[in-house]
Amino acid sequence: MRFLRRSLIGVFLLALTVALFAVAGRTVISAVQEQMADDRPGRQAEERVFAVNVAEITPQMITPILTAFGEVQSRRTIDLRLPVGGTIIETGPEALDGGTVNQGDLILRLDGAEAEAALSRVRADVQDAEAGLRDAEIRLVLAEDELAAAQDQARLQEQALNRQRDLAERGVGTTAAIEAAEISASSADQAVLSRRQALAQSQATLDQARTRLDRERINLSEAERTLTDTTLTAAFDGTLADIQVVPGLRLTANEQIGSLIDPTRLEVAFRVSTAQYARLLDDSGALIGLPVEASLDVGAVDLTASGEITRESAAVGDGQTGRLLFARLDETRGFRPGDFVTVRIAEPPLENVAQIPASALGSDGSLLLIDADDRLELAAVTLMRRQGDDVLIRAPDLAGREAVAERSPLLGAGIKVRPLRDDAAPEQAATVILTPERRARLVAFIEANPRMPAEAKARALSQLEADEVPVRMVERIESRMDG
Repeated sequence: MRFLRRSLIGVFLLALTVALFAVAGRTVISAVQEQMADDRPGRQAEERVFAVNVAEITPQMITPILTAFGEVQSRRTIDLRLPVGGTIIETGPEALDGGTVNQGDLILRLDGAEAEAALSRVRADVQDAEAGLRDAEIRLVLAEDELAAAQDQARLQEQALNRQRDLAERGVGTTAAIEAAEISASSADQAVLSRRQALAQSQATLDQARTRLDRERINLSEAERTLTDTTLTAAFDGTLADIQVVPGLRLTANEQIGSLIDPTRLEVAFRVSTAQYARLLDDSGALIGLPVEASLDVGAVDLTASGEITRESAAVGDGQTGRLLFARLDETRGFRPGDFVTVRIAEPPLENVAQIPASALGSDGSLLLIDADDRLELAAVTLMRRQGDDVLIRAPDLAGREAVAERSPLLGAGIKVRPLRDDAAPEQAATVILTPERRARLVAFIEANPRMPAEAKARALSQLEADEVPVRMVERIESRMDG
């Protein structure tokens, strides 16, 4: 009995499954037949019309603006160093990072006890050298007097010798007297020679004394400079940077303790490409002193400073390209060395160029122009400069023509467009002109749709009343009709 009951249940389920498949097949066949029997007219293919923003080509004289980025730096900056080492015993009241000092203000002073002692010793040596010089001068005067006396004595002995010879010629004198006079004259000449040697030695001693005095005076100057070097003062009016000094700190010779920057003499260094650099030269190849404007973005307020290009770097630099230029800045309130700024340079004016949006220019350097029938045509132009979101082009034959302001892959030569010449025009959108039959069919579907909200239904019906209807809305409604 159990087997028979299960067999009957299986047969029943099988029959039920077959019946369901039959019903499903009949339903599919009926739907296909109804679809094939539908004799509704097909939708006619209609040309799409794209609404586009336009830009008029108006040739004129325009001054291009070259934009670069640079760093502000001071034209007068020195490192603070002391040529001698020592312990700091005093600091100036503004010897702090960011402190403002005037020329001659004290920054710091080292312990100068050793330098003062060395200076005292050198001064004593100078006094000793001066005394030696005076002694040598006196000895020289005495040697000169002794030489003069010896010369007088030799002259007297020579006169005595001549007198004895004269007496001998007259037969009065003797040979012994002549010989004695000759010996005395020879001794006098020998004494003159000795005094001359003494005078030469005195002169050499005087020269040595003068040399020693000059050497000691040099040592005195060095000692005074060493003592002066223990005090550091401001070389000019400026601001201290990266300085940390306190009394008791030990410094070594030539150790950098900070920098002194003149905040009133700022300039900006910026790099441009070689092509941009070539546009900044005159006919002789010299750099033109063009006006520049440096701006620093600090949030709600932009700091700006005007200036002028002054010079260029002598070398490109390893691993660098382009040219490094420098421009003097005036009225630099708020700027500090190290600021990264945007530099705008007014290039020489260009004649007969037009400024249009950069989105209007294709990658091949062409524009999409609008002809008299509102259809697009391609035209080649010459790109002169890029100015942010705009470009400067040269196309004298296209003066007064209108070009598509925003290129799109959907646009090309021969496509019909609807120019939007109002500044408040909506974004680019494709539209279509509906036939009366197609418009009536869409209106009937919207009015008969019970699930569509009343507000959306009213908005759709309002859009369908226009001459040109957005393509996306039409396609969306017709896809729902087909579904």
